[in-house]
Amino acid sequence: MSRNRVMIGAVPVGGGAPVSIQSMTNTDTRDTEATVSQILALEAAGCEIVRSTVFDERCVESVREIVKRIHIPLVADIHFDHRLAIAAIGAGVAKVRINPGNIGSEAGVKELAHCARANGVPIRIGVNGGSLEKDLLEKYGVTAEAMVESGVRHAEMLEKYGFSDIVLSLKSSDVKTTVEAYRRAAGLLPYPLHLGITEAGMGEEALLRSAIGVGSLLLDGIGDTMRVSLTGGVIEEVEAAKKILAALDIRRDTVRIVSCPTCGRTRVDLASIVERVREALSFEGVKPIKVAVMGCAVNGPGEAREADIGIAFGSVNAAVFGRGGILYTDKLPGVIDRFIEDAKKLCTKE
Repeated sequence: MSRNRVMIGAVPVGGGAPVSIQSMTNTDTRDTEATVSQILALEAAGCEIVRSTVFDERCVESVREIVKRIHIPLVADIHFDHRLAIAAIGAGVAKVRINPGNIGSEAGVKELAHCARANGVPIRIGVNGGSLEKDLLEKYGVTAEAMVESGVRHAEMLEKYGFSDIVLSLKSSDVKTTVEAYRRAAGLLPYPLHLGITEAGMGEEALLRSAIGVGSLLLDGIGDTMRVSLTGGVIEEVEAAKKILAALDIRRDTVRIVSCPTCGRTRVDLASIVERVREALSFEGVKPIKVAVMGCAVNGPGEAREADIGIAFGSVNAAVFGRGGILYTDKLPGVIDRFIEDAKKLCTKE
């Protein structure tokens, strides 16, 4: 099913637009300076849409100032009180997120729908496995069926009041439940889908859970915008999202380095060479090319030929490949420096 296109400020979501990267501030939104500072850091890291919680009137007043000082769309995260969503729209946010499990009565949703429509502000229906409606929990438990029914119910409510500028998310801390919910929703509803594994945790485990869940959906062609939810650092969320998209060749904003795991045939310290290549190609304005660093002649030449530039090591020399063929061979260790300089030239944007 094709997705509707929704504009979050100047960022298109759905309708064939590139998958956009989101994060959420973890500052107290009432602290304007801290929140602006964090958003500017997120912008620099590559975040394209940012969300901040709005839980009282002081947050609303801070948001009014924040939107003047940042350069990416700000989304107001709303729970319990639809009136804060309406106030946030008045303060200039580009989108509001509501939680169907706690947003309140249909009368309040109707009021919010009319306000959002009048101001051209989209609404994300943010279903969360940890805060589903009581009747759905009694009927299904925390399942994909319950999450999709919650999303459908609130989408129909917004549509009932003439509002269709909707984005949908269906997040659970359970990867399988999340993936199943999104797959079900993708065949039922035309709204852009915001992907994520909620409460994924922190560190390597959280990254793996997010990569598996979000990556599975993206490989299915499901998903229009994404947030990698990590306990702790928001910058790491953006970096992780970029890596997931690059690994799937959906978006390549950085150099992709392919390297082998090494075996008994390897006669060089490949790990240190890969690290040297990574450091040399980690500069601002890099062209997103594929670089192969391979340890021997088994898979090395094939992988190197398929890269924009690649090197395959022997015991005393190495062959450098590009454009599908050998560019040159040279002796160790000098060939490493020569290869790195050629790779830097290739990935430097003109």
